[in-house]
Amino acid sequence: MTAVTSGPRFSHVDDATAMRASLSLLLPELRFVSSHESVEDLLTARPEADVVILDLHLANTGQPDASQGTTAIRRIVEAGYRVCIYSQEERRFVLAACLAAGATGVVSKAASLAEAEAAFRAVAAGEPVIPPGITGLIEVLVRRRSITVLTPRQREVLAHRARGLTYAEMSRSMYLSESTLRGYWMELAQLVSEYLRETSPGDIEHALGLRPGDLLDLWPG
Repeated sequence: MTAVTSGPRFSHVDDATAMRASLSLLLPELRFVSSHESVEDLLTARPEADVVILDLHLANTGQPDASQGTTAIRRIVEAGYRVCIYSQEERRFVLAACLAAGATGVVSKAASLAEAEAAFRAVAAGEPVIPPGITGLIEVLVRRRSITVLTPRQREVLAHRARGLTYAEMSRSMYLSESTLRGYWMELAQLVSEYLRETSPGDIEHALGLRPGDLLDLWPG
């Protein structure tokens, strides 16, 4: 197999040895420059990478004090890397907290390899990658007027994406090209990422009707 020598550079952080050894083999078209069992190891090595593909849960019996979750995301972002979460975590508030902590994208390990590769490339290009669970959460915040900066067209795109419609399906129902719809989604995703990073957990709890403090254990400080 010929090593990829051009394109964005990826580093991978996962405490599972099999995952670290296999991801670059499963995605041979991506340029992997390093893999690490912990954030601490990554930050010591300081690889020349554009994106860090990060598992959320890194503490185990061998490294019980390893940074993980939103703390890990913030440390990596502060070191100058883009972060794409690659995790089995599905709780939407946890995933939203990842974006609030500075992650550019969130990808499920249940996604197909083609979907994961496309998402990693998008993050390398600076495009926010927001999973359906968070999209539905954002739609609720929009309906409850916590997010008010969206245009009517962006709201329509959000509603369709929250229901799992593809760009092709939206194109037929909205009479717009897929490229135009992708442009609307990119603008929307950027606004959503900025909102999550700038809004306090208390404001989000109030908008969603949660009890005060419900998000404090999840949200970055």
